[in-house]
Amino acid sequence: MREILGRRRRLLSRRNGGKPEQLGAALTFATEWQWPVLPGVAPDPQGRARCACPDPECTVPGAHPFDPGLLAATTDARMVRWWWTNRPSAPVILATGGRAPCAVSLPALAASRALALLDRRGMRLGPVVASPTRWALLVKPYSMEQLGELLYAKDFVPGSLRFHGEGGYIALPPSETGHGAVRWERAPLPGSAAPWVPDVEAVVDAVVDALTRTGVSAPEL
Repeated sequence: MREILGRRRRLLSRRNGGKPEQLGAALTFATEWQWPVLPGVAPDPQGRARCACPDPECTVPGAHPFDPGLLAATTDARMVRWWWTNRPSAPVILATGGRAPCAVSLPALAASRALALLDRRGMRLGPVVASPTRWALLVKPYSMEQLGELLYAKDFVPGSLRFHGEGGYIALPPSETGHGAVRWERAPLPGSAAPWVPDVEAVVDAVVDALTRTGVSAPEL
């Protein structure tokens, strides 16, 4: 039995280009957590930190949708299997908003300092997605009106904060992008239910305060 299972795993690995983890992760996000996903455009294998999309100045190489477009994101297991069977190394892209989480992202160094301070305060955070350049804190879905009111009430919001809401996207682990591997800095708790995520108000308030208190200057952000 072990030998048969081992052959099946090796066959799946070969069919998926040696990267069955992308398909498995995409299926978990789509079918168990009901997060709509789609394959991203791969990094250009011929150029470091370059994208395989037509834009030579792409700022998120390998970490964005292209073909299919963002509107194709789905939770359908058959479509997910077809995509990653044909493109086994494709990054896993989450279409944020709707029923899926949104995200607040900031540069990696600032994010690591902010999270360290929030940990000392005992603030509960949800999953945090990390790439070598930026970290994204997953939050509950929010509307543009809700976000606008939140930001309007702030005296100062660092320009380096990015908000991934309805119509946005982020790359999820275990994607490989032109800037490097995407991983969980804070992994979701094990289980079949979709991970808990905090409200955007709590995260923005805490992150802006943490960045101010840790003395990260605007240029560094």
